[in-house]
Amino acid sequence: MMMKVDKLPPIKSTLQPSNHPYLNGAWTPLMEEVDATDLEVIEGAIPDDIDGIYLRNTENQIHQPLGRHHPFDGDGMIHQISFQNGKANYRNRFVKTRCFDAEQSAEQSLWGGLMDGPGTSLRPGFGAHGSLKDSSSTDIVVHAGKAISTFYQCGEGYVLNPETLEPEGLAPWVPIDGISAHPRVDENTGEMMFFNYSKFAPYMHYGVVDKDHKLVHYVPIELPGPRLPHDMTFSENWSILNDLPVFWDEELLKRNIHAVRFHDDMPSRFALIPRHGDPSEIRWFEAAPTYVLHWLNAYEEGDEVIMDGYFQEDPSPPPIAEAGEHGHLMAYLDEHSFKSRLHRWRFNLKDGTTTEEQLDDRIVEFGMINQQYSGRKYRYVYSTFAKPGWFLFCGFIKHDLETGESETVTLDDGRYASEAPFAPRVNSQSEDDGYLVSFIMDENSGTSECILIDAKNFEAGPVCRIKLPHKICSGTHSTWVSRDKL
Repeated sequence: MMMKVDKLPPIKSTLQPSNHPYLNGAWTPLMEEVDATDLEVIEGAIPDDIDGIYLRNTENQIHQPLGRHHPFDGDGMIHQISFQNGKANYRNRFVKTRCFDAEQSAEQSLWGGLMDGPGTSLRPGFGAHGSLKDSSSTDIVVHAGKAISTFYQCGEGYVLNPETLEPEGLAPWVPIDGISAHPRVDENTGEMMFFNYSKFAPYMHYGVVDKDHKLVHYVPIELPGPRLPHDMTFSENWSILNDLPVFWDEELLKRNIHAVRFHDDMPSRFALIPRHGDPSEIRWFEAAPTYVLHWLNAYEEGDEVIMDGYFQEDPSPPPIAEAGEHGHLMAYLDEHSFKSRLHRWRFNLKDGTTTEEQLDDRIVEFGMINQQYSGRKYRYVYSTFAKPGWFLFCGFIKHDLETGESETVTLDDGRYASEAPFAPRVNSQSEDDGYLVSFIMDENSGTSECILIDAKNFEAGPVCRIKLPHKICSGTHSTWVSRDKL
């Protein structure tokens, strides 16, 4: 059967050709929106025991930047592949944020980016920074049957139908300070936990949204000053927030300059708050100074809450010399520069101490787990590893946290992956009974595809490769939702 592709009307773009490293190659912005049915299988066969939807958010710069471009400045675009009965369909849509609509009307960029100084933006901005466009291009989660796209510095939260990608407006429960990049869904209770942060006291809030999309809990978390937390996690009874020593330089911030500094003489601090608890019930724990972009999971065992994530050895790395004028940008996007490794923290609720251990000495990040085990004891982690010097994934590592063993899948040169969530097999019988799902950008052929990796036969590589109708742009985060959750 031949793949059928329907193209939507084109958007307005003013982007000019350049040699910017994150506007070319695997990061070439995609301007096209399509619906494609009956996708062609390049190799292998689509299993008939995978049933659900993979969603991935990407950044696509539409208009000529007002200043210096950072890949996180681009507009959000959601790519979806739907699996059912051994077949796959695909569609992609820009997240039609208020900023997207405004720039389409103006036919130009209206906001400066992450690397630009004060006064670059032509209009007031959004989020904790205050001068940026809310592009809703960071993460995508599915909660209670609705997809929500997010922005990395606290955005408004845009709701989409996960099956059609039709926009459903702003999430009505989002507070005035927005929501951070990474709300966390507990599939066991149907609740979603989130936090936000700002430049105004108390500097952080924490909230819970119930399975009916109602904001049922929202409390202040008092911090010493403006901070830049990115992610959170939770166990069965505790939500875990963080105050890490990487944040805006206080003196420069007084001049509205948002320069990030690693305060290596300060500890990392973690706030354990009961899921529906009051700020007076917070248990604070201290640990070695670091920055953590992403947490994997947390669970309770005896007197301890155990949390896993990616510890950065050098959160403020020096510029990559060979990258020239882009050296600073490239270093802060390069896992081999900030040196992120799989790490475990143990918080003892009885005596208030923290113990830590490195779980692997390899540079890894952007990990996924079987989400059915979120907040519970789990065994398997699926991390990505990156091309040195670049924000490009070139393979996956499956870690067995029980035995310490690991397995690896390495892509051929010139092929780059996207973050790969775990899709449980229909009627799965164990934690790793399912597939990793990932989009691939192939720079050798100028094409993109979707791959499935059987998690129980990991090092065998993809069980199938599925052709996509166009080459997609690289990006950040993704999610999987089984059809029975819709």
